[in-house]
Amino acid sequence: MNHDVEAHFKSPVEAVRHGVRNARQEGRSALLETEALRVARALGLRVPEHRTVKDSESVAYLYLDGIPGDRVVVKVLSAEILHKSDVGGVRVVRKRTAEVSAAIREMEDRFSKEPVAGYVISEFIQHEPGPSGELLLGIRWTQEFGPVATVGPGGVFAEFLAANLKPGLEVAIFSPEVRDDPRIRGVLAAKAVTPLVTDGMRGQKARISLQDLAGLARRFLDLGEATMPDELSEFEVNPLALTAAGVVALDALGRLGGERLDSPPPRPISKIESLLKPRSLAIMGVSDRMNPGRVILDNVIRSGFPRDRIRVVKPGVDSIEGCQCFEDLSSLPEPVDLLVLAIGAAQVPEVLEEVIHDRRAESVILIPGGLDERAESRPLAEGIRASLDEARKSEDQGPVLNGGNCLGIRSWPGRYDTLFIPPYKLSPKSAGIAADEAERRPLGEAREAGVSTGGAGPSPVALISQSGALALARLERLPWLDPRYVVTLGNQSDLTAADFLEYLKDDPHLRTYAFYLEGFQPLDGRRWLRLAAEIVEGGRTVLLYRAGRTGAGGMAAASHTASIAGDYRVTRELALSAGVLVAETLREFEDLLRLSVLLEGKTIDGLRLGAVSNAGFECVSMADNLGPFTLAHLGSGASRRVQAVLEGRRLGGIVGVQNPLDLTPIADDEAFEEAVRAILDDEGVDVGVVGCVPMTPALKTLGAAHGHPEDVTAEGSLARRLVRLGQECRKAWVAVVDGGRLYDPMATVLEAGGVPTFRTSDQAMRGFGRYCQWRLMSRS
Repeated sequence: MNHDVEAHFKSPVEAVRHGVRNARQEGRSALLETEALRVARALGLRVPEHRTVKDSESVAYLYLDGIPGDRVVVKVLSAEILHKSDVGGVRVVRKRTAEVSAAIREMEDRFSKEPVAGYVISEFIQHEPGPSGELLLGIRWTQEFGPVATVGPGGVFAEFLAANLKPGLEVAIFSPEVRDDPRIRGVLAAKAVTPLVTDGMRGQKARISLQDLAGLARRFLDLGEATMPDELSEFEVNPLALTAAGVVALDALGRLGGERLDSPPPRPISKIESLLKPRSLAIMGVSDRMNPGRVILDNVIRSGFPRDRIRVVKPGVDSIEGCQCFEDLSSLPEPVDLLVLAIGAAQVPEVLEEVIHDRRAESVILIPGGLDERAESRPLAEGIRASLDEARKSEDQGPVLNGGNCLGIRSWPGRYDTLFIPPYKLSPKSAGIAADEAERRPLGEAREAGVSTGGAGPSPVALISQSGALALARLERLPWLDPRYVVTLGNQSDLTAADFLEYLKDDPHLRTYAFYLEGFQPLDGRRWLRLAAEIVEGGRTVLLYRAGRTGAGGMAAASHTASIAGDYRVTRELALSAGVLVAETLREFEDLLRLSVLLEGKTIDGLRLGAVSNAGFECVSMADNLGPFTLAHLGSGASRRVQAVLEGRRLGGIVGVQNPLDLTPIADDEAFEEAVRAILDDEGVDVGVVGCVPMTPALKTLGAAHGHPEDVTAEGSLARRLVRLGQECRKAWVAVVDGGRLYDPMATVLEAGGVPTFRTSDQAMRGFGRYCQWRLMSRS
């Protein structure tokens, strides 16, 4: 068969289909290089002039003068040898018949046992090897996101650079869901390799414009959309040489597709209303003793759900805790909006079949694990999925199911809590929802009214986590946070992360959507990206921590929630391109959640920082950890106000007016407040960091106790003064309380009052810097 590149195609899709047809007829799993280069040419890229021969003897009949230059590149042509330079399948020789023949004879010996289709003699393209002269452009199919395009360093150093560059700087990755030109250019501009090729180095002319590079990325996305996964699973040009005469595709490869995803029928998203705001609720699996079902019942009652709307499915008992009991599901007087199954995994398929067949519930929370975590439990999970798939074909579409292997759901609007943790194991805030406060004002409304965030009611947050323990741990570490919804997804056997995002995206009471995920269901990541981008464009926050990043982490995630832990780098880059706030660590997830909630509505007009502390080391730490910030130049008005504060406390001869401002341990509560106000009022200051090393006797920083006169909750204390300042100041700023457990009450007063509070200045600078930078980019 003739695999010469001379054939031309009107479109890259036509070139792909021609090559795929040839490959399948010959039993190959990949395109030959010549076929892949046809695709590159159809994409608008120049490819080197080249010829193909069957063997070394055929070179004698080849007209080499038709190939430009005095040197040529000789390559082995095989669908099984894709990285040819690694195994001696590439040679550069003079353009002489004898030398070309000799190079091919050497390869014939080397690859005598490999399926070789022939050899390519190609034009030698003069270019600068390395990151300033070579790029990689690719498109590949992923189960979670569908086709994703990659732009990064090319050539033989591609893998090394991608592995060793700082995370976030190595490669640009794009999805068809987020492909508008400004976003693509913005993502590309942030990568380490981009300035090397688009800005020009050492006075040299730029190799390619940012606009043209973005255009190439879009062309690859179009190719992926049109050919994946049926025809291609991967297509890559590496290296794309950046020459003085333009870009040239030196090599290309393509792997065949054909894998079809058996996507389940769409879930009836509208039924999530019955899951999150049920009018009636039934629980199955309640014991007389304290088992998960009994804890769930107690928590539902404590949350304020009316007892007369709670059904307990338990034979031989008339009532439990004032809730009527029934022998079985068929005995229920009417279908319920929500059924909570806290039963053994082996019972679930039969019970769920009855729920579906007799339409006993609109939604189900499936608590038990052991439904997809191990191979022996797969039949149970497959039975559940088969029942749900069959139900989706009916007019009713069957119930929606959350779980299994989930901790449950807590819903303020639904006035229920099925998280099966007894209240004595949680802080008072996390232990339940007061029934008479079920529709208190959201946090943002409370702040506008001057009400402390600690008592303002449900925070405008949806916390959606595959790990129930992670969700509870974050709530315990942020005692002021009371999300409107806490959803633990578990295995995502039915409802997925994107399903909840789709249902909740238009909720006017939500401002922050925080996700802890160990994996997306097939193609659910693509939907999630589209919805997340829409939410961020509307001025709200989507926060993500993606777990299962390494091989070991992926195995742990799979054993816990049976989710496929995909490529973390892909998830991170696609989420960033959608405008999502991505946390790299669990501590950062917590910090960014704190900031996104407490600084919602505060202004961030730039990155000019005003910093204040009463300790010299903390001022130095702030200056050493500026990150994206620059220290603001204080205007004359602020300088005079600060100088007056210093003179009034006899500090004028000890410290000067500067930024960061060191108030020393001598400044009292009033002086501290006055100085901070002066700094934050300055027009040259965009944001602020206020640090306090609280051991000084000049400040009231201790909780009330015997043996000392201080009370951090008293009106004149620094904490109360800063809370008042936080309510009055529209600029974003954070506090630092650098002290041990003795000063936990001060930090608690500040955060309960709406002031984001960190315990070290470097942690504050890192988290606040990340958040401010994201806010400026996402809301510009």
